Amino acid sequence: MVPTLAASSAPTALPTVLDIEASGFGRDSYPIEIGYVLPDGSGYCTLVRPEAGWTHWDPEAQRLHGITRDTVVLHGRPALDIARHLNQALHGQTIYTDGWVNDYSWIGALFDAADLSPSFHIENLRALLSDDEAAHWHQIKDQVGRELNLRRHRASADARLLQMTLRRLHAAGPG
Repeated sequence: MVPTLAASSAPTALPTVLDIEASGFGRDSYPIEIGYVLPDGSGYCTLVRPEAGWTHWDPEAQRLHGITRDTVVLHGRPALDIARHLNQALHGQTIYTDGWVNDYSWIGALFDAADLSPSFHIENLRALLSDDEAAHWHQIKDQVGRELNLRRHRASADARLLQMTLRRLHAAGPG
C-alpha cells in the first residue's frame, strides 16, 4: 500500500529542492524560471529575463512549461538580482534537483551572466533515495501530484512536488 499525503505529514528533515524551467534543452538553452522550496515549506519563484546573447527558444519546451519568451522578457528579473538572491537565501546549503545535469548548467549560465559564483552546492536528488525509493519514485510522484492538484508545470510547483514526493517516500520507510 502506498501512503497518502496525510499519512506522510509527520515532520521529517527535508532538503531544499530547486527546479528550473528553461528555453529548451542543449547547449544554447538558458534558465527562464527558477523556483525552490525550503525545508520549512516556504518557497520562491521568479522569471529570468534573458541576457542579450540568450536567444535560443524551443517551442516544445514552451509547450511543457507554458511560459512565452515575451513573458520572460517583460516580467523576468535580471540575472544579477536573481543570483544575489539565491546566494543570500541558499548560502552554504546543499540544494537538490531531479534534473541535475541540466539544472547545474542553467545555474552556471545564470551565475556566469551575473559574474558571480554560487554560494551553495547543487546535488542530484537521487542521492537521497534508496534503491527501493527510486524504484517507486515516478508512481509516488504521480500520486502526490494528483493529491496536490498541481495544474501547471512551473519551477516552484515542480520543486514542491519533488519535495513532497521525497517526504512521502521517506515516510513510507523500507519497502
